[in-house]
Amino acid sequence: MVKAWMLAAAALTMAATGAAAKPAKQSMAERGEAELAKAVKGLVPGKPERCISYSNIRATQVIPGVGLLYDMGGGRKYLNRPKSGANWLRWDVIPVTTIFGGQLCGIDTVKLIDRGTRMQSGFVILEDFVPYTKPGKGR
Repeated sequence: MVKAWMLAAAALTMAATGAAAKPAKQSMAERGEAELAKAVKGLVPGKPERCISYSNIRATQVIPGVGLLYDMGGGRKYLNRPKSGANWLRWDVIPVTTIFGGQLCGIDTVKLIDRGTRMQSGFVILEDFVPYTKPGKGR
């Protein structure tokens, strides 16, 4: 009986120690910030711009919980941290933009379509665009 009690106490101690050693789960925004850091590694941020040319956008990357990263080619990217709706930005949404004119500007909205259901799951209201370029290169 004493032996069984000692084994149970040892098992509880090991379980408690193992649980305490696990790292805390990161929030979506923390994971997104890490993904952003990887996406702009080697690039330096510049002065925010109100609009970007829509025709120059080569790809759009959703950074979960953070924003939208627009790749303009040539090592130039623009990050938009939305005024509202960043919580809707997840890996499984498709951003759909309706453009009025040839530019994408702060205050424009981007619909977010759920990849599985193909239904709108939210939207974001854009803010200014922060350019990221290779060091020593301008816009």
